[in-house]
Formats: sequence, C-alpha cells, structure tokens
Amino acid sequence: MRADIQNLKTAIEQSAELLRRRLDWDTAQKRLDELNARAEDPSLWDSPQAAQALMQERNKLDAAMKAVTEIESDLADNLEMAELAEMEEDEDLFQEALAALKSVQEKAGKAELQALLSGEADSNDSYLEIHPGAGGTEAQDWASILTRMYSRWAQASGYKVEVIEEQAGEEAGLKSATLLIKGENAYGWLKTEAGVHRLVRISPFDSSGRRHTSFASVWAYPLVDDTIEIEIEEKDVRVDTYRASGAGGQHINKTDSAIRLTHIPTGIVVQCQNDRSQHKNRATAWNMLRARLYELELQKREEAAQAQAESKTDIGWGHQIRSYVLQPYQMVKDLRTQVETSDTQGVLDGDLDAFMAAALSQRVGANNED
Repeated sequence: MRADIQNLKTAIEQSAELLRRRLDWDTAQKRLDELNARAEDPSLWDSPQAAQALMQERNKLDAAMKAVTEIESDLADNLEMAELAEMEEDEDLFQEALAALKSVQEKAGKAELQALLSGEADSNDSYLEIHPGAGGTEAQDWASILTRMYSRWAQASGYKVEVIEEQAGEEAGLKSATLLIKGENAYGWLKTEAGVHRLVRISPFDSSGRRHTSFASVWAYPLVDDTIEIEIEEKDVRVDTYRASGAGGQHINKTDSAIRLTHIPTGIVVQCQNDRSQHKNRATAWNMLRARLYELELQKREEAAQAQAESKTDIGWGHQIRSYVLQPYQMVKDLRTQVETSDTQGVLDGDLDAFMAAALSQRVGANNED
C-alpha cells in the first residue's frame, strides 16, 4: 500500500477510534436502544416537554453514532478502491480513491470537533457580553473591535446575531455590548472565549503615536429553553429603568425603556435596551438573568470552569486568555493552548475556529483526566 494511502488510513482509523471512546460506544448503543423504545410509547407525548427533550437526546446520539459508522464504511470502501487501482495500475482510479480518502479524513476531523460539544448546554444559543477594562476610549474601542470580531465569526459560521444591548463610549467604541448568537452549538463554541482579551497596538487616539495595551472581558452564557426550570424570587431582584442610549437625533429614545436587573444574592447584572418597548426589554432581561443563573450552576458542576472563573476576576494584567499584538510585530496567541498565528487581521475578521477547537479540546481533556 502506498505511503499516502497508508497515512490517510492510519489518521482516519485513529479518529474513528477516538470518536468511539468519547461516545463510550457500548453504553451509547444501550442508551440509544432505550431511547428508541421509549420513543415508541404513545404515552410519551402526554408530556410534550419531556418528549421533546427525549427526542432531542435520541436524535443527537443517533447522529453521532451514524457519523462514526459512515466514516468507517467510507474508509473501507475507498481502501478497496485504492487496492484495486494499484492491482490494475489504474492511476486515474487511484487518484479518485485518494481524493475520496482525503474527504473522509476531513469528515472525521469535523466529527471529532463535533464530539467535543457534549456539555449539558453546548447545543444552546448563547448570549455574549463584552466589557472594556480600565483605559477609557482605548479600551472601549477594543471592546468594539471584539464585538465586530465575534459578529463576523458568528455570521461566517451560519449563526444569526441579535444585538441585545450596546452602550456607546463618549468618544469612540463601546462601554458594553450584549449579543445573542443563535444556532446549533453556539454556546459550546463561545464558552471557550470567556476571559480577558489583551490588545497591544499603536493607539489611534494618541497623538504621540505611542504603543498602548488594552483589555476587555468576554463572557458567554447559554440561552435557557423551556425544558430547563430556573426559579428566581422577585424579592431577590432589583429592577432599574433608564433611557436607552443611541446615536442621537430622531432615533434617540425619549422614554425609560431600557431595563437593568440585579440579582442581589449573586450580584449578577443584566440589561437590555434593544427594543423601544419596555415590556419587551423586561422580558428579554428576565430571560438573560435566567440564563446567567443557569450558567452559574453549570460552572459549579464543571471543574474546568473554575480556572475560567478565576481568569475573570480582573480585567487586566495576569488574567488574559489571549493576546492580540499588532505592534511592534503581528501575533495573536492563546495563552491557554499556545495556539498562535501572525494573521492578526484574519482573526479580527472572525477567523477563530482554530483557537476555539484547541481550547475546547483542552477543556474536554481536563474533564476526562478528572
């Protein structure tokens, strides 16, 4: 067997074996059989929420297992084609088999990444909050750049982006921003971005052309669906209304339609101003608060999130997860995984998949060791 075919065969077999281990294949098969049996019970739909949750689990597990068996089947079929091509010395057929095996390898790589998204809320939509650190206009501009970066990533990934809240800076940038990223596994990917992000550049706001270091924090938490019950006592929540900020002129909001909720026991604060209706903003803010409290509970259960929580204690030196250096050289480096690239513009335009995949893999690996 030629070396290029052998290398592809080995890589695909390793991916398939890894996927089987992550699924715990025998246990997964028993669970799928159980879910299939329960799905056939007509009384299941007496409780629509329970039925929906069961069908979601069944479909996800079934898809994951089918992906592995399809990879193994495609590998066997194309190896057979390659062997036949070698026997008959048919170079065109051999190249066809080689191209097909490369495609199988890509499919296996995507399946590996998908398998990492196995957390309780990974498949949910995600809120994303961005806040500048100390530093005034420079830090606020950095928060604006990050907001654009994540919006670009989401759009390129096929997700829908909604602006829940934005507070403009006095001169430039943003004092805060909250986005809702809608799509399959949005939270699973974005949770890897939570932490402090550091920017080093020549400041466009410094007339002396000096180099500045700025910080901004990113915080992701999953949208809570109706199948998850989060109880909140109204007496534990302070509700404030305020006038939504805007670009001014005819578009400025002249009523106190923006809502801020403060959960007193935890100190969690959420706010919404994306709608002119105070009623709609209030409903969205309550959904955000439920989501934050749910994410807090997930953190308590997930040891890997402890280091993440510690990294958010201060938006400044020593707590960053990633550095973006634009001057005196070009480099983006993740300080957790050591993944780096000199394509700084590509990253700021939303090319984040390599960073997310490495962080997610590291996070899953840490959980498995525990």
